[in-house]
Amino acid sequence: MTGRNLRLRRLRKSTRPLSSRKRGAQPKVVALGGGMGLSASLAALRRITGDLTAVVTVADDGGSSGRLREELGVLPPGDLRKALAALCGDDDWGQTWARVIQHRFQSKGDLHEHAVGNLLIVALWEQFGDHVQALDLVGKLLGAHGRVLPMSAVPLELQALVRGHDPARPNEVDTVRGQATVALTPGEVQSVHLVPNDPPAVPEAVAAVLDADWVVLGPGSWFSSVIPHLLVPELLEALVETKARRVLSLNLAPQPGETEGFSPQRHLEVLGRHAPKLTLDVVLADEAAVPDRDSLADAAQRLGAAVELAPVASPDSVSKHDPELLAAAYDRIFRMHGRIGPWR
Repeated sequence: MTGRNLRLRRLRKSTRPLSSRKRGAQPKVVALGGGMGLSASLAALRRITGDLTAVVTVADDGGSSGRLREELGVLPPGDLRKALAALCGDDDWGQTWARVIQHRFQSKGDLHEHAVGNLLIVALWEQFGDHVQALDLVGKLLGAHGRVLPMSAVPLELQALVRGHDPARPNEVDTVRGQATVALTPGEVQSVHLVPNDPPAVPEAVAAVLDADWVVLGPGSWFSSVIPHLLVPELLEALVETKARRVLSLNLAPQPGETEGFSPQRHLEVLGRHAPKLTLDVVLADEAAVPDRDSLADAAQRLGAAVELAPVASPDSVSKHDPELLAAAYDRIFRMHGRIGPWR
C-alpha cells in the first residue's frame, strides 16, 4: 500500500459516517476553488450552513501574492485572504474586518498594492510554522463563518498547453507557465498540470472532503482555479471516494482569454478530461446563460449529473453572482438532492 493510500485509509476511519449524524443537523459543506468565484460561492453558502470549509488553490503567482511568494518562499496568500473575507459576517465587526484585510496600500515604495490580509497571514505563518493553525486564528479574529484551508502545503506552479498563445503562430501548441499568464492567454488552453505534478494535499482538506455531506466545485476561472484541485492526487481521490454529493456551479459567462468562446457544456467536457474518474450529482447553471439546454443536459449526464437551472446572476451585472440568489439555489439543491435533509 502506498503512503498516499495509507493516509487516505486513516482519514476515512476518522470521519463520521453520514448515517450516524443527527437528523436535522446542518449540512457539512466543502467548497473548492479560488479567487472571486470561490468568494461568491462562500458568500452564498455561509447564509445556509454553519458547517462550511473552503479548500483554496495555491498556484497564484501574480500581484501581491506573487511578490510574497517569490521573496519569502511562502504559499500565495491572496486567494486564502479572499475566502476569509467572503466568510465574514454582515454585522459591523465582520464587514469592518473584511474591508481591513482586503485593503491595499497605495505608495511609491515596496508596500504598494500589498493587501493587509496577505501580510497578516504570512506573518502568522512565520510565527506558528503551521499553515492551518495560522489560518484558523485569522478566521477566529475575523469571526469568519467557516474554515479556510489551502489545498496543498507547498507553492504550486500552474502550467498549460496552449494552442495559439503566440498570435503570430496560431496553430502551434506552447507550454505556458504561471497562473497569471494562463488566465490571460489569448490562445486556446488544451490542458493544465501542476508542478510538482504529485503535490501533497493538506490532510485537513482531505478529511473535510471525506466527511462532507456536499462538495461544491466552482464557479471560478476554470483552468486556473477550478481544475487545479483535481490535479492534487490525494484530493482527487478523496473527491472520487467521498460519500458526499457533488455539485458543480458553472460560470455566468466565459472568461476572456482562458475560456473565450466556451459553451457551458464545454466547461464540463474539459473538466471530465482532466478527471475522468470523477462523477457529479448536480450541475448548477444560470438559466439565462444556457442557450442549449439539451446539450448541457447530455454533457452533465455523461458525468452522472442532473442539471439545475436557477436565476443566480446579480440584477446589476450578468457576470456577477448574487449571494442571496445563489444561496437560494444551493439551499434548494441540498434539500431536493440531499441524502440526509432536512437540515433546518
